[in-house]
Amino acid sequence: MIIAQQKRKESIAEYLLYMWQVEDIIRANNFDINAIRQTVIAQYDQPEEVKEKIVGWYEELIEMMRTEGVTKKGHIQLNNIIITALTDLHLRLMKSPKEMVYGAAYYKTLPYIVQLRTKSGGEELPELETCFTAVYGYLMLRMLRKEVSAETLEGIKQISSFLALLSEKYKADQNGELNLEE
Repeated sequence: MIIAQQKRKESIAEYLLYMWQVEDIIRANNFDINAIRQTVIAQYDQPEEVKEKIVGWYEELIEMMRTEGVTKKGHIQLNNIIITALTDLHLRLMKSPKEMVYGAAYYKTLPYIVQLRTKSGGEELPELETCFTAVYGYLMLRMLRKEVSAETLEGIKQISSFLALLSEKYKADQNGELNLEE
């Protein structure tokens, strides 16, 4: 909860990746709040009242995941709404003549997106979700200390750079600082 709030303010991309990780933590703990208390919440150096708020946050997420039918895979609507908002912003940025740098970053990233879609075995994810899935997969491989090819690292570096730029644009848009009109 605390980390999520901080990440949401700083970088919407990091927030979304963090929330995907939280969903996986909930799944790994079999939706058992007591297991989450022991494996996750007990690690926080916070006063008990803050820990109880964190417990409540996890309980709400557990309920959302169950209600929305994403207990095995997938993401809660709150996270899907962010992808939709980012996609909307992405399309607006691509149409804006003021955003040539953003467009260039996208076209530099596009070959990696196409390559990932080809490797995905036919699963048709939206472009931005493909980017987030790639970065999340890479982070999971790093956590497991698995080898990653130089080609994959190059792609992840470009995709991460693109998502960071999109996150900056999102933050500017949320703060009313993004003017896409000529």
